Amino acid sequence: MACAVVQILLKSQSSTFLWSPLTASFRFSKKGYRVLAPQNFSDYESLKQQYKPEVPEYFNFAKDVMDKWTEMEKEGKRPARTALWWVNDKGNEVRWNFEELGFYSRKVANVLSEVCGLQKGDRIMLILPRIPEWWLINVACMRTGTILIPGTTQLTAKDMLHRLQTSKAKCLITDDVLAPAVDSIMSECQSLKFKLIVSEDHREGWLNFKDLFINAKADHNCVTTRSQDPMTIFFTSGTTGSPKMTEHSYSSYGIGLTVNGRYWLDLASADILWNTSDTGWAKSAWSSVFAPWIQGACVFIHSMPRFDPITVLDTLSRFPITAFCSAPTAYRMLVQHDLTSYKFKSLQHCVSAGEPINPEVMEQWKEQTGLDIYEGYGQTETVLICGTFKGMKIKPGSMGMPSPAYDVKIVDDHGNILPPGKEGDIAIKVKPTRPSCLFTQYIDDPERTESTLRGNFYITGDRGIVDKDGYFWFVGRTDDVINSAG
Repeated sequence: MACAVVQILLKSQSSTFLWSPLTASFRFSKKGYRVLAPQNFSDYESLKQQYKPEVPEYFNFAKDVMDKWTEMEKEGKRPARTALWWVNDKGNEVRWNFEELGFYSRKVANVLSEVCGLQKGDRIMLILPRIPEWWLINVACMRTGTILIPGTTQLTAKDMLHRLQTSKAKCLITDDVLAPAVDSIMSECQSLKFKLIVSEDHREGWLNFKDLFINAKADHNCVTTRSQDPMTIFFTSGTTGSPKMTEHSYSSYGIGLTVNGRYWLDLASADILWNTSDTGWAKSAWSSVFAPWIQGACVFIHSMPRFDPITVLDTLSRFPITAFCSAPTAYRMLVQHDLTSYKFKSLQHCVSAGEPINPEVMEQWKEQTGLDIYEGYGQTETVLICGTFKGMKIKPGSMGMPSPAYDVKIVDDHGNILPPGKEGDIAIKVKPTRPSCLFTQYIDDPERTESTLRGNFYITGDRGIVDKDGYFWFVGRTDDVINSAG
């Protein structure tokens, strides 16, 4: 059975979409946006020189990026393009352009603001699988200024209780799979005022999202937000102690992920990106929301409840996906199959992140598909720290070179910069100016926030080395724990 909004909207999808090799990227200035022509980066230094963002005082991704693409398409400044393309294993499809995505997300924004009475700064916990409603709610939260707290569907009742009590979220949105677990902890969640269920069925004590969506108005004025206002909270994976709340601002992801979209994912506006990350992980925000839509590209989603190699290979063969992003574990599973029996007619660019990828896997993928895998490294707190960017030499096993948004070094226990070949802590320079794409704080935990600083640097907690060519190599976690669940 298709999800609620899918069932409502399957008949409303556009039937024709124009594709062209046009590409554009937003550059930010004090006067707002202007569109950049495509750039070819033959070397790393040219990339660094080209990236010069300026963070405006006021910024809202829904209004200043999503709605700008709609305006450009209406004015004929670019062809109408698919913004979101969702499929499942039963043959259902949803395709929305930016105008349609804006229309439906405004209806959801009215559900949040008018029905639930949520205001700017209120927190919403969102726990849904890969269904279109997840994306609509993401954009609607930006429109209302409410703070989104994504969670994976793997969370237990105990996990949700900790997150609800710690965050003091006023609203929770989930499906009928997790609703019983939520009900079992409700008596201990005093801050939770609204429960919305995304389901065909009604449940006592819950507001039905489908009903509210159908009856919601389509007109909504986006709230005004400053670039540094809090936009989203991710609970860290918690290698030691309980998961902590990592806060990101509107500029952090909405502007900072330009690096990912333009340079690492190598996206143009005609591209279609498929990122397989679970909706609860920060990587989903990176590559399934902000990075592709900054570029005006299409986000492709397969509902796939769990990673299945055959489904992935069939999907890459059937659909015109041009860029593919997945974890090293996924690539290891994929290369165990005979890839030469599949034809990826549109696929041009593959990237990997989440943990170091085995050079042998990269070699097998290259031999059977003809495509390289470009590695990237980042954290929930940071967006992309290092990457092998398009046009750069690939060194198998290396994380690549620093993002142009960061000054990355290897430092010792006293914050001194170490020379090439010496192992130390991977660190980002934050003084005298803290990069706007770095997380704001660990909420309600100033001591832990302060503990990440050493001299002029933010300490990632990861160990590494840098070679004589400036490529970084991951050694391990400071606490010797690697969490690769994402």
